[in-house]
Amino acid sequence: MRLQVSKTKNAASFYVVKSVYLDGKRTNKVVEKLGTYEELKEKLGYKDPYEWAEEYVKNLNRLEKENKQPDVIAKYSPIKLIEKGKQQSFNGGYLFLQQIYYELGLNKICKKISDKYKFTYDLNSILSRLIYGRVIFPASKLATNQLSKRFIEQPNFDLHHIYRALEIIAKESDYIQSEIYNNSLKISKRNSGILYYDCTNYYFEIEQEEGLKQYGYSKEHKPNPIVQMGLFMDGNGIPLAFSITKGNTNEQITLKPLEKKILSDFNLSKFVVCTDAGLASNVNRKFNDKDDRAFITTQSIKKLKGYLKDWALNPEGWHLSEDNHSYNIAELDEEKYIDKIFYKERWIKEDGLEQKMIVTYSIKQKLYQRKVRNSQVERALKLINTNPTKIKKTNQNDFKRFIEKTYYTPDGEEAKKESYNIDTGLILKEEAFDGFYAVCTNLEDDANDIIKVNKRRWEIEECFRIMKSEFKARPVFLSRDDRIEAHFMTCFLSLIIYRILEKKLGEKYTCNDIIEGLKDMNFNEVKAEGYIPSYTRTDFTDDLHEAFGFRTDYEIVTLKEMKKIIKRTKNQ
Repeated sequence: MRLQVSKTKNAASFYVVKSVYLDGKRTNKVVEKLGTYEELKEKLGYKDPYEWAEEYVKNLNRLEKENKQPDVIAKYSPIKLIEKGKQQSFNGGYLFLQQIYYELGLNKICKKISDKYKFTYDLNSILSRLIYGRVIFPASKLATNQLSKRFIEQPNFDLHHIYRALEIIAKESDYIQSEIYNNSLKISKRNSGILYYDCTNYYFEIEQEEGLKQYGYSKEHKPNPIVQMGLFMDGNGIPLAFSITKGNTNEQITLKPLEKKILSDFNLSKFVVCTDAGLASNVNRKFNDKDDRAFITTQSIKKLKGYLKDWALNPEGWHLSEDNHSYNIAELDEEKYIDKIFYKERWIKEDGLEQKMIVTYSIKQKLYQRKVRNSQVERALKLINTNPTKIKKTNQNDFKRFIEKTYYTPDGEEAKKESYNIDTGLILKEEAFDGFYAVCTNLEDDANDIIKVNKRRWEIEECFRIMKSEFKARPVFLSRDDRIEAHFMTCFLSLIIYRILEKKLGEKYTCNDIIEGLKDMNFNEVKAEGYIPSYTRTDFTDDLHEAFGFRTDYEIVTLKEMKKIIKRTKNQ
């Protein structure tokens, strides 16, 4: 800031001015009008107005350096229209994602890739905006290009640059994944001793099969081509690696190729792989029954051989972790033991593989399963009585599985019309397995430790839910295979950054709390002065600022301070 004296024939006026940039052009802005020479002389008495004004400006500059600058005064007119087409509000929630992005060294990864291919567009700017947008404003690539203009830092690329970048991101997928893992070790604790693996699929808004897009078993029961995603997650809930395969691929064969990639690219060799029953083929179990690897997998009791099923369901021989007693679960006081988990274990050798089977029994789980089933039976009965024409063949979890179609009368005669009844036999058959759960492992560890590890499988299922629901990873609108792979790479990186953010906040907030909180962190721009927060300060925003070491919740964040914040988020 400096003093400016405007002289006319009859008077001299004193102003505090500063140089600012407006629309890329340098200009002067009046900070404060101090008054005319005569006004100041009358006000100051014996002091010289020129000397006083110089001292006043000098003091303002000192206070600014000490971050004690005076209040910002901005003038607004009630009769002047706002500038047409001029953006007034900007999102600043992305700054917290940006700090993690740079801590993970994604900017350096982008530079290495850019140097390799020698292209001129800014890959780092594109990838970062694709990630910030996926978390805060999930949309198509076309929409993301527009939505990125809502961030305080404006994009420096065009739509065609995004599509060119997607091709490169797909080519460098393996490199990005391995580098991200290595870089993440510097900023977040990674439990690579336990790895969780699961598969899901994503549908396309098209009907034509091509490349990765193939018809297969859709987990969302969509009649569209799908693509399959396999994901490894570490023991702390942070994604580790992923792969994309054709929609008609058997998910059981997706585990080995990705795990081999982890073994070769991540410098990992000693870990336990935890999966659900659908991925627990004997081939996969044997693959992790060698070297320093092991497996823990859920086991369907219904699919066990007869003698093992009888053993698993036998009410005798059950234990609790806290004592050495043997319990008969058929004789339990259910109210007394409702929160307890009973278990039994034995070693078995099937198909050339020796493994330990652990079966658990929970009264609470039994009651929950029966409550769910009773509700389904009620829905089935209602459908029979009100609209039987809508009864069609269903999957194994649909409530309509309890509806039995009958073509004969009770005396064995062929009926004129088919009739529908509740299949009581199926209900009894399912009830026999209520409360029971089984896992298999080649580990010799305590059964309760095995159970605890397996219980955390819900986190990888939560990863898929976040990608599908919060990040809106589907439906997929891209058509080329390389762009499809790059799309899921951005989803994968977004999930890593989100998970690290979640942990920085002490896992106190839900996914919706975090994403909506970041989305709401908007600022109104004050020309040449700074940004006024228009969001509500909450416990969430306080914790966010505390975790990241900077604040954006002052009544106004000056341009100078915002530049400092942006620089900080980029580790500069």
